[in-house]
Amino acid sequence: MQKLIKNLGFWILVAMIAGIVTGVAMGEDARLFVPLGTLFIQLIKMLVVPLVAISIISGAATLGGSRSAGRIGVVSIGFIMLTTVVSIVLAIAAGLLFEPGAGLSAESVGAIMAEASAAESAKPEMSFWSIVIGMIPVNPIQAFAEGNILQIIVFGLFLGFGVAALDTSKREPIIKGLNYLLEALVWCIGKVMLLAPIGVFGLMAEATGTFGFDVLLKVANLLWVDLLAVLVMGLVVYPLLIAFVSKVRVRDFFRVMLRPQIIAFSTASSMATLPVTLNACSELKISHETSGFVIPLGATINMTGNAIYYTLVALFFAQFYGIELSMAHYVAITVTASLGSIGQAGVPGPTLMVVAVLAAAGIPIEGLPLLYALDRVFDMIRTVLNITGDAACAAVTDRFVKV
Repeated sequence: MQKLIKNLGFWILVAMIAGIVTGVAMGEDARLFVPLGTLFIQLIKMLVVPLVAISIISGAATLGGSRSAGRIGVVSIGFIMLTTVVSIVLAIAAGLLFEPGAGLSAESVGAIMAEASAAESAKPEMSFWSIVIGMIPVNPIQAFAEGNILQIIVFGLFLGFGVAALDTSKREPIIKGLNYLLEALVWCIGKVMLLAPIGVFGLMAEATGTFGFDVLLKVANLLWVDLLAVLVMGLVVYPLLIAFVSKVRVRDFFRVMLRPQIIAFSTASSMATLPVTLNACSELKISHETSGFVIPLGATINMTGNAIYYTLVALFFAQFYGIELSMAHYVAITVTASLGSIGQAGVPGPTLMVVAVLAAAGIPIEGLPLLYALDRVFDMIRTVLNITGDAACAAVTDRFVKV
């Protein structure tokens, strides 16, 4: 009992349940607790940019001087691309099998759709080259100021490999200094995490009170199909990869990852969960060099949960409007969902990238506002899968990399 009382994960779980109960009881009045969640998220975000930058620079500097540099990049990115495609194929299969949008009518959800008709104006511009070019920071200082994680990672890799190219006498003091900064940041993160139960309570109370269960029932079909696909990916595909391709035991993996998964579910942010995921990788004996490279990268581009959601939303509205999709449509959905999931930042918020997936398949987007109100619920589910995939990627990559 004493161990349980001292266990932060236990109190986070208690806070999450208490937040849900409070949200149901108070309804929209639960917005009173928004500042508690905002405070926690702001403290986490304060540490994310320096943590990502220093981790990437340190990891690249260490790996750049070893034979593992090429392998870690190839294995981690290969893992991300493979699992992203697998998740999309899984989502297409689930969407065709269960047809979540077939039982709805435009009349039954007309009132909700009328509340937000600005989806068309929010349509994002997205292409392969726009994403690639957008990864390169014109001004690294601006990228740091704006918190553009993908640009920070690219700059950090260049600078890290530049440090690795220095003579040993010059390189080692820099790497030691970076590692000391990481230790200081880890101390800061430990103190911020003491506030996690309070923040989680505020986030869950606000989300539950604002959206309630009435609206949720209107898209319950899509919700449970999305949850099913996420569970298959998270409890079947990833465990198989961990069991057969990594050195980590599946039981240990999920035991250690429970706390990051709870944080991910409550914050709906891969980036906010990043410090806890890094700590979990350390507990799993994954090398710092590997996790310091893979986890920040994965928190930015490893979004299998997003890929599943984008794909299912496309099928949902195709079925909603009675549109028959051809093989060309499915190819367009697969390609666009892959790029969209990679290009989506690891922070919570309305998923506008899904508009590009619908447009690529020629599916009307007028009904999309129906899902915006529930985006937080879907976001919490998919974020759990995203951060699980990040840790699985680190475990698999570490198996092939000897630093």
